[in-house]
Amino acid sequence: MRIGLQTPVVVQVPTTASAWEASAGADEIGEIAAVADLLGFDYLTCSEHVVVPAETAGERGASYWDPLATLGFIAGRTTQIRLATSVLVLGYHHPLEIAKRYGTLDRISGGRLILGVGVGSLREEFDLLDAAWDDRGARADEAMSALRGALSTNYPVHQGDYYRYDGLVMEPCAVQLRVPIWVGGRTRRSLRRAVALGDGWMPFGLSAGEISAMLASVDVPALFDIVLATPPLDPMGAPQQTLDALGTLEDAGATAVTCVISSRSAAHCCEQLGALADLTNLLTTSHL
Repeated sequence: MRIGLQTPVVVQVPTTASAWEASAGADEIGEIAAVADLLGFDYLTCSEHVVVPAETAGERGASYWDPLATLGFIAGRTTQIRLATSVLVLGYHHPLEIAKRYGTLDRISGGRLILGVGVGSLREEFDLLDAAWDDRGARADEAMSALRGALSTNYPVHQGDYYRYDGLVMEPCAVQLRVPIWVGGRTRRSLRRAVALGDGWMPFGLSAGEISAMLASVDVPALFDIVLATPPLDPMGAPQQTLDALGTLEDAGATAVTCVISSRSAAHCCEQLGALADLTNLLTTSHL
């Protein structure tokens, strides 16, 4: 089971963010990313929202750093850790726009992109961006097919119901021959979409039991990732509770876990990451 990190500061959901993140900036993000990279964490994440309605900000949070700019910055401060969008909303972008921008990110990072994508659930944001809402699921399915054929080639071709293009040159493109595509969601349809078109599933808002039951209802391909997220963890103050939380997710089928870290400052977050790295080595040893 690989261990990733929900990047502090860049997304501040009230139920999971630490208080210090509200006044932090790029220096703290770069410091934490560099430490996570040095410690051998598998990936860092960044979500996408252009705006959120003011009346829902208390629940969703209002701070969402742009994933392309943020992950590009992190790429320059790290050398090994992977860069995961979690998630990019497919309906807000043309597939070639995603392929060009994130293919470039894959190029400049030396092949470290994980493209997490989702259908989207915020109607107000769709309306603001003049994005289609009613058929967003069908559009997302086709966009994923188009992306699979566009991310790693200079000559993308697609003929579908929503997107049609041929006779084009796109330079640069991703350096990975197959960029991993993880699908976010909380429904059986999102899981089916992930199995049919992607390389992994990132459920949210579901219990471990619900996830296990949903996974049992499909034939999960070999090498398919199940990416689950923790509640806020305190590896230094509550090491056994941290191990228990990780073990529960592994038992539910996780092949990768996105860890949320509770901390008092950026420096304390880095210390917590060191403690988590020690604990996860212990977890790995206990399963040998």
